[in-house]
Amino acid sequence: MKYLDEFSDPDLAKKLLDQIHAAATRRWTMMEVCGGQTHSIIRHGIDQLLPDSVEMIHGPGCPVCVTPLEIIDRALAIAARPDVIFCSFGDMLRVPGSGQDLFSVKSAGGDVRVVYSPLDALKLARENPDREVVFFGIGFETTAPANAMTVYQAKRLSVRNFSMLVSHVLVPPAMAAIMESPTCRVQAFLAAGHVCSVMGTAQYPPLAEKYGVPIVVTGFEPLDILEGIRQTVVQLEEGRHEVENAYTRAVRPEGNIPAMDMLRDVFEVTDRTWRGIGLIPGSGWQLSRKYSAFDAENRFDVTGIRTDESPLCRSGDVLQGFIKPHECAAFGKECTPRKPLGATMVSSEGACAAYYTYRRLELVDSK
Repeated sequence: MKYLDEFSDPDLAKKLLDQIHAAATRRWTMMEVCGGQTHSIIRHGIDQLLPDSVEMIHGPGCPVCVTPLEIIDRALAIAARPDVIFCSFGDMLRVPGSGQDLFSVKSAGGDVRVVYSPLDALKLARENPDREVVFFGIGFETTAPANAMTVYQAKRLSVRNFSMLVSHVLVPPAMAAIMESPTCRVQAFLAAGHVCSVMGTAQYPPLAEKYGVPIVVTGFEPLDILEGIRQTVVQLEEGRHEVENAYTRAVRPEGNIPAMDMLRDVFEVTDRTWRGIGLIPGSGWQLSRKYSAFDAENRFDVTGIRTDESPLCRSGDVLQGFIKPHECAAFGKECTPRKPLGATMVSSEGACAAYYTYRRLELVDSK
């Protein structure tokens, strides 16, 4: 609690807000990439405390939210098999596929289990040699090292009844895709601190230079976010577009070198479809040829499953920052946490869930 309190100090927060108000002389629009940052901003009302000239746009940094519908449906098909123990983190169980979710499969008799580490799934595979054990491996660069290590261990230990359904996505290509949209309003980014703790910051200077946008690596507590915004506003006002690190207690420029070595061994870059956004070239990882025997999509022959999004759901527009969640006509009506149309309403990092949980529908227009 000491460290949580330390980065939530209201007096320090007020000082940072005063500095932001003093620095902002023009209108600026910046995007926080990470869904965890979005929830912190909305929960603490940071966006409402900022000057009217500074607008926060919520980005596609929720890995649950951007997992494509076809991958969810492939997971459902695998999980329904009687010979499979399907393992996932808990936040994926209520993400809707085209007709149901993993909870529904579990209710119908599927052996769907919540685990707290991919290594738990590998342990289950070793304990149940007569069953196929599949782990649902999603996420950004943050969760990828643990998943890579698990596949590495499965190969090293010759655990042949273990496989992984992989849907890893990468942040920098998504940032580039956002900047290249003809309707883009983003003038700066708050980069996700946990991603940079793994990958470092080397990928960001070319983006900052190419698109002329400041990129500030930012943490997740209120003071982290306010300091990231302050540094970003100062850069914008001075006409600079550089990469700065406002999360030095966790992020080193070189990143986590052993983790990156493991990632390069187990994964290879591939094109990925992002739910609600579409195909972004070179924006994901898949298992490399060396580890392809552990690819659940190929093992269970589900690559042919293709599905379409609900026409009512505008989660893609939310994830790209085109609209705020409450501006979707289905928000809070056809789409609620109990009956979500898209993952942004049910994920613990989804922008729609943040707006719904903290009742921002009523408050957002009062600023």
